[in-house]
Amino acid sequence: MGTHRSRAILIAAVALVLPPFAGAQQASKSADAPKQGASGGGTSDIQRETEQYPEAAKAANDAMSMSGMDMNMNPHMFLTELQPKGPDDDRRAEEILDILRRSITKYKDYKVALADGYQIFLPKVQQPTYHFTNYRYAFAAAFIFNPAHPTSLLYRKTGDSYELIGAMYTAPKNATEQQLNDRVPLSIARWHEHVNLCMPPKGTPLQQADWKQFGLTGSIASQGDCMKANGIWIPQIFGWMVHVYPFESDPEKIWAH
Repeated sequence: MGTHRSRAILIAAVALVLPPFAGAQQASKSADAPKQGASGGGTSDIQRETEQYPEAAKAANDAMSMSGMDMNMNPHMFLTELQPKGPDDDRRAEEILDILRRSITKYKDYKVALADGYQIFLPKVQQPTYHFTNYRYAFAAAFIFNPAHPTSLLYRKTGDSYELIGAMYTAPKNATEQQLNDRVPLSIARWHEHVNLCMPPKGTPLQQADWKQFGLTGSIASQGDCMKANGIWIPQIFGWMVHVYPFESDPEKIWAH
């Protein structure tokens, strides 16, 4: 009885943060929710793991700026394969883009994004792309996909301001390829996750760490090698992610891999 009541309360709480929307809501099937929410982590891992592993979170953030070729060749990055296109995939993708453009255009003024609950991820670290993350949306994305509420907005620094260039959707670590496809077609976009992370031994000053071995660009990519180096092994940090650049005029660059 207590378990059913707790589950009902959790579902009700999620419903409160998810306003109804039309069309692309069908991209996430309600059957996903129990399995994805049951992990207890999902994409809310972004906030918890950033606090628990700040250096690893920075490494993951740096890895997000890799080119497609770097990502494919990196043992710390896993990408879904492009699937054969389904008869409804183009329409679904366009519907997602239409909702996303309409919902985030106002965030071209980055101060509006901050006022709406987005926070700059690692604001004091110089980055080619800055992720403004909404942790409320990150938590909600563990249960249901809402194309109007991306977990992060992507900005490029321009002097004292920021230029909005895209957005990032997230999904739970335990999401299957079918569940990812239900959110964004795998024939259109490639979801990625950051895996096989070995961080320097505890207490090692970051400036003294051997980053040729450690981090998401280091040579160590197995738990055994990490243990030999006395490193801290993190099988996966954060959940599934996919970037989208809805304001690009070139279709090839909208769902950039």
